Amino acid sequence: MTYSSTPELIATCWTSAGNIAPLNSPEISPVPIVERLEAIASTGWAGFGLAYDDLVAARDTIGFSGLKNLIDQAGFRHVEVELLTNWWDDSLSHEWMPQFELLLDAAETLGARFIKIGTAFGEPLDDLDFLVEPLRRLATEASKRGTRIALEPMPFSMVGSMPAAAELMRSVDMPECGLVVDYWHVFRAGTSLEELSRSLTAEQIFGVELNDADAEIKGTLFEDTRDNRRLCGEGDQDVPGFIKTLQAIGFKGPWGVEILSEQHRSRPVREALESARSTALRCFPA
Repeated sequence: MTYSSTPELIATCWTSAGNIAPLNSPEISPVPIVERLEAIASTGWAGFGLAYDDLVAARDTIGFSGLKNLIDQAGFRHVEVELLTNWWDDSLSHEWMPQFELLLDAAETLGARFIKIGTAFGEPLDDLDFLVEPLRRLATEASKRGTRIALEPMPFSMVGSMPAAAELMRSVDMPECGLVVDYWHVFRAGTSLEELSRSLTAEQIFGVELNDADAEIKGTLFEDTRDNRRLCGEGDQDVPGFIKTLQAIGFKGPWGVEILSEQHRSRPVREALESARSTALRCFPA
């Protein structure tokens, strides 16, 4: 039984996806959706996330209404859908607009808390003003469908850090547009917990992703984030300090757990989910 004092944890999409990784083509989990949701529910999670290709597969098989029935039967309280990119580039609207429409459909039917978006890989940019109006347009469309837009900064992307992303959100200035704060991207960008505390407000934080990592980066930043994340509390980062920092800012949850690693992918899904949840819970203050 889950007691009220237990933090609500969400198995973000890669945590439950099995042996599949970002930028695989396609990014479809080898775990059938019914089996996947059963594994997530039986290991005590309050919610889950699905990536775009898995949403396409669900729509084309059981339909979003069928998926919503499974969600209701399992008693999940939180659903997340991702990921949209290229949304700032009108010349690519023929590619990303249909993807956005599917994410909007999924969010509306499934009751998703937000649609997670990212930016192009590369060196972080100093001037992000060109993203303000595109973000406002996305947030306006999302609000019509009962959801919100959540940008995830990454140190190997155009929006490279949480302080830069928080400043961007102040420019956008819409309650329907906020941030996903992934701890891996925070410390790999070199942002201290003190800097994080100074830059963010509770209203800006739509989602949080907990994870851990070794002090040393292996390979590129992208390879390190995809293949070498550690379970919470089993790496060299201050996961309890990160949680306390966000609680002090005013974030009350739910808390996503995003474990991405070759080791995690090699485990049976139920076992992987159990270890991801139990290690994350140990990082919360008693």
